[in-house]
Amino acid sequence: MEWIDNVIFTVILALASFLFAKNANKIRRNIFLGKEINRSDRKGERWALMAKVALGQSKMVVRPVAGFFHILIYVGFVLINIEVLEILIDGIFGTHRVFSSFLGGIYTLAINFFEILAVGVILACLVFLARRVLVKIKRFHSPEMKGWASSDAKNILYIELALMYALLLMNAVESNFDSETVGPFLISGLIAPLFNGLEQSSLHILERTFWWLHILGILAFLNYLPFSKHFHIFLSFPNVWYANLDQKGRFSNMESVTEEVKKMMDPNADPYAAPDPNAPPPERFGAKDVMDLNWVQLMNAYSCTECGRCTSECPANQTGKKLSPRKIMMDTRDRLDEVGKVIDKKGSFIDDGRSLLDDFISREELWACTTCNACVQACPIGIDPLSIIIEMRRYLVMEESAAPQELNLMMANVENNAAPWQFAQADRLNWLEEA
Repeated sequence: MEWIDNVIFTVILALASFLFAKNANKIRRNIFLGKEINRSDRKGERWALMAKVALGQSKMVVRPVAGFFHILIYVGFVLINIEVLEILIDGIFGTHRVFSSFLGGIYTLAINFFEILAVGVILACLVFLARRVLVKIKRFHSPEMKGWASSDAKNILYIELALMYALLLMNAVESNFDSETVGPFLISGLIAPLFNGLEQSSLHILERTFWWLHILGILAFLNYLPFSKHFHIFLSFPNVWYANLDQKGRFSNMESVTEEVKKMMDPNADPYAAPDPNAPPPERFGAKDVMDLNWVQLMNAYSCTECGRCTSECPANQTGKKLSPRKIMMDTRDRLDEVGKVIDKKGSFIDDGRSLLDDFISREELWACTTCNACVQACPIGIDPLSIIIEMRRYLVMEESAAPQELNLMMANVENNAAPWQFAQADRLNWLEEA
């Protein structure tokens, strides 16, 4: 009746995979609620950037301590998943350490390496927990990091610790089998004496217990990701690939506005010409809600790891202003999740009387931004909070005429005097007479 275990495992695996695919597809749907944008240009640069930043973790190591321990977790999880593949095969087909039969000594070498990585992951998780709980680094305790944001950051570390402990204990128990065919391994061999003296039947029960805890923990972890900031495990690579490659000081123009300006400047254009009756209705200027943003900006929101590097580099935040670039991304994601729940419930989005502007992000936050791009430069995976801020400012100025008085004065001067100062063009060179 050993086949029953294989059936149970296969059913659990299929159910876990289905639930993950369902929730991941909701995120994909939410992302593509955004406007279309073409980011398929300069493919060579994009592949190179993804290899350097996402795969090579080049921006993580700007802060060496966090960068080093993050790379430990990153490399550890990537390579340890090779052993997870073996566990999945064993669980489905009822084999035991299927790779060991044809890899021989290479298998033992590989498991030893994986165990060293597992210890590295444990060490990194403990360091990250200490930084949050004991050291209490400021950027981890900002106002937006209360409640779920704080719990989520610690939950994932607890899960990673549990997975690594289960893996090492499983190997340690198996080292005491009379019929041992692999091992003892480097790290688990040091733990194995803890189980000396136990009967073989008890050892086999313990080994199966840790085996199940490890693989069920991985499947639970997989289904936790769509509800966690750690979904960046899947999105960080495409997020870097679709990053904006233009110079950081270059702002985007709305095509509809550009066309209107061209018509105004065209001496041959008929100012009294009737509008094209087949033209689509004019789109909203800027962004009031998440559907007014483009899909790359929405993917940015789901890719955010809430590390806070952007906020810690923000000069507005450093001087006590309300703006936090991290909060901008978190608020965008929260509103997008809210919109997604409306779609889940009603089949399509029906105005719920709420919007990203005012209900999530305040006008004070938007106007506190200096547009310096420090947040964009600091992000380890190329997220662009500034682009969202600019689009929401554009809405305030062009749709509501709700710019601050200082900005309205400057724009009036540009319109009337062709310069931001309150001097007529005829008087612009008067200062030369005093020189």
